[in-house]
Amino acid sequence: MNSPVSRRGFLKGSAVLGGGLVVAFVVPGGNRFATAAENEGKAFAPNAFLRIAPDNSVTVLLGHSEMGQGIWTGLTMLIAEELDADWSKIRVEHSPASAADYGMPAFGGMQITGGSTSTWMEFDRYRLAGATARQMLIEAAAKRFNVAPSTIRTESGVVIAGDNRATYGELADAAGQLPVPDPKSITFKEAKDWKIIGKPTKRLDTPEKITGRAKFGMDVQFDGLMTAMVARAPVFGASVKSFEGAQALAVPGVRKVVQVPTGVAVIADHYWAAKLGRDALKVDWDLGPHADLSSEKLLESFRKLAATPGISASQAGDAKGSFGKAAKKIDVEYSVPYLAHAPMEPLNCTVKITADKCEIWTGTQFQTLDQMIAGKITGLKPEQVEIHTEFLGGGFGRRANPTSDFVAEAVQVAKAAVMPVKTVWSREDDIRGGYYRSMFLHQARIGLGADGMPLAWQHVLVGQSIMAGTMLEKTMVNNGVDQTSVEGVADSPYIQGLADHQVDLHSPATGINVLWLRSVGHSHTAFVMESLIDEMATAAGKDPVEYRRTLLKDHARHLGVLNLAVEKANWKAPLPDGHALGVAVHESFGSYVAQVAEVSQDNLKIRVHRVVCAVDCGIAVNPQSIAAQMESCITFGLGMALHSKLTLKDGQVVQSNYHDYQVLRLNEMPVVEVHIMPSTDKPGGIGEAGVPPTAPAVANAVFALTGQRLRELPLQLSGV
Repeated sequence: MNSPVSRRGFLKGSAVLGGGLVVAFVVPGGNRFATAAENEGKAFAPNAFLRIAPDNSVTVLLGHSEMGQGIWTGLTMLIAEELDADWSKIRVEHSPASAADYGMPAFGGMQITGGSTSTWMEFDRYRLAGATARQMLIEAAAKRFNVAPSTIRTESGVVIAGDNRATYGELADAAGQLPVPDPKSITFKEAKDWKIIGKPTKRLDTPEKITGRAKFGMDVQFDGLMTAMVARAPVFGASVKSFEGAQALAVPGVRKVVQVPTGVAVIADHYWAAKLGRDALKVDWDLGPHADLSSEKLLESFRKLAATPGISASQAGDAKGSFGKAAKKIDVEYSVPYLAHAPMEPLNCTVKITADKCEIWTGTQFQTLDQMIAGKITGLKPEQVEIHTEFLGGGFGRRANPTSDFVAEAVQVAKAAVMPVKTVWSREDDIRGGYYRSMFLHQARIGLGADGMPLAWQHVLVGQSIMAGTMLEKTMVNNGVDQTSVEGVADSPYIQGLADHQVDLHSPATGINVLWLRSVGHSHTAFVMESLIDEMATAAGKDPVEYRRTLLKDHARHLGVLNLAVEKANWKAPLPDGHALGVAVHESFGSYVAQVAEVSQDNLKIRVHRVVCAVDCGIAVNPQSIAAQMESCITFGLGMALHSKLTLKDGQVVQSNYHDYQVLRLNEMPVVEVHIMPSTDKPGGIGEAGVPPTAPAVANAVFALTGQRLRELPLQLSGV
């Protein structure tokens, strides 16, 4: 057990850990466990480890990336619960990058963090890891004390047999020599016995972050490391014709100027020299075919597409015929703009290439693709690409894209420079040259019966596919329909319950890079759907809450959060003069969220005073983290509702930084109240599910206040 081991052996066994117990768990089926030193030759592909050291510390290696969503704590709680660990002894680390060892079942075995999958995907597997380790510790104690395992109990990192006690650290080596129990023999705690799961728990990463000890990608530094900035194409699809780097090289601190596939890189001793050097570059660009792109032209082309037959995403009965017979008709258009992710930490990636290894330090959501692409660029095997996952200063999907653009570029820069380089994007670089949530156009024709209830629903969506041309196309694009474009519409309980409905999709190619953004398709479909329901309630002369209750009478979880939110918001209670309420309810990522927004008007400015949120996410592992995520989602959603918008002119993005691509400001933050529905259902996703209802709740409140039905984001009041 003390013989030297390779990196893979380190992952597999406890040899280099100074002794102790390592429990690894495997992707296929999520129910096979193994502990082994490398020389035992047992092949397995764990995606997380539980490590218990002689000093009683318990270390969890997470194959998921912590970017503020709280899994550093939430996933660890699952292990600690079943292990009966001493919470004060818990430690957490980002795992090495390895699809074989840390692949995620929800993503075909790739190591990726996204889609609000981490908690629900790992709920059973992490608990099984803790429960298995606990049973092995009990068996080790039974041998030491010469008693039956059934007579032993555990408590806070200690095994107790009558008057005999031993800490987990004292038993770790002996437990590590035992055969791993059959998973079928492992019994989980009953929910009534949980001491950690379901209890509000402070985040384990908070002390590191508030003291500045936490290391983000931007913090990486070592001797000999250079900094680079890249002059990228000003227009989508443009390329370098020629460049002159002499003036850049004249800037003190600039060491090299090299061309890479994405543009021209300036390598310098530090960021400021790299920036000044890039400013001094002279680049002649071939602007390519998209130099005349503009938001206005794109929207008009989307409208023309909407007037033509699309690809059916959901269809039943005769929606057109029923619409013609309706007592009341709604025929409207909604639109949403391109959006940037705009995380607080700008993109950055540090790369060091040697003959047999490419070493990468970055905050990434997509380790597997990063390894594959870096390996292809360097000529190395993916397993020779070593990724150090740092804390992410925000991601929202930007740090997991189908081309690993910021990682690939950094590898290209380091390769061309023949030295270790940290490639840094400014925020302007990312907002003007990154990946975006697509602009979408919705057109809906809804027919109501004499009772005000819907009879027919025709709905067409136009927007770019984020899956076409990617490795996810085969699973996410069915018969030409990108499921992420229509989620929240085609599968809506409002539409699926209608005998006559038709949902069509157009997915035009524009030359603009598009990507999933926090809440993906739900980021626009919920705004449209929940606004339409309010329009229908108004046309029917009914209260919007009562109208939803009727439509959702067979959808208990939708109805549950709706009722809880309106109760806590005192929906019928009098409001201050000039205030009004709006409501929205939406399901996404397996969680159900309802919100009630209270707004007022200051000239043409919309002021949001309060948002009451009810969430049913199944079993609430850490209620404190869930409340924080709902607050975060609402903040993100309010930025989208009130401010955020990318516009294109002459093939370029007009906005550049937070001053003109606005997110919510501190002085605009409303009071937020979060209420969590008690539930025994499997956990749902929580990092994105609070975003979709925010914009429609605000828009519906604005209508209640002003009578203006705003059908475009961001919301803009008219002076008329």
